[in-house]
Amino acid sequence: MRVPEHFIIEPEVASALDDGGAVVALESTLIAHGLPHPRGVETALKSEAVVRSHGAVPATIAILDGQVRVGLPPESIERLATLREVEKQSTRGLAGAIALGRSASTTVAATMFIAERVGIDVFATGGIGGVHRGESGDISADLLESVVHSNIWRRRPYR
Repeated sequence: MRVPEHFIIEPEVASALDDGGAVVALESTLIAHGLPHPRGVETALKSEAVVRSHGAVPATIAILDGQVRVGLPPESIERLATLREVEKQSTRGLAGAIALGRSASTTVAATMFIAERVGIDVFATGGIGGVHRGESGDISADLLESVVHSNIWRRRPYR
């Protein structure tokens, strides 16, 4: 597999992808923005444990120091949760965060976008963004990205 520039894929995830194994993408917003510390870290580690218990490899996705990370070791999950300046990025902000060398959690939309780029077909999350009441222009990119990717994935043959 050709890895896009600025992407770092953890060896366990890369090996599973190369071997046609089961890999599940997990978003990282709950770590840095969705839940208070240490709950975000605990939830992320439990989510990864559930994925492993079903025979798959978890691939929590985030941006650390301008690098897209596909698969985070526990120390990186802890770091993401405790960074003072950690952004929350959807698809529209990924390029800026990478170019400026920033660290960011990824929303559902950004996680799906990145997962698709590296060949991960399965994604799990605790929830997606939506339309905020009274703010007709504030529609989460999670909704559109979910529709786009569900249509892409539906057409892919199972391995």
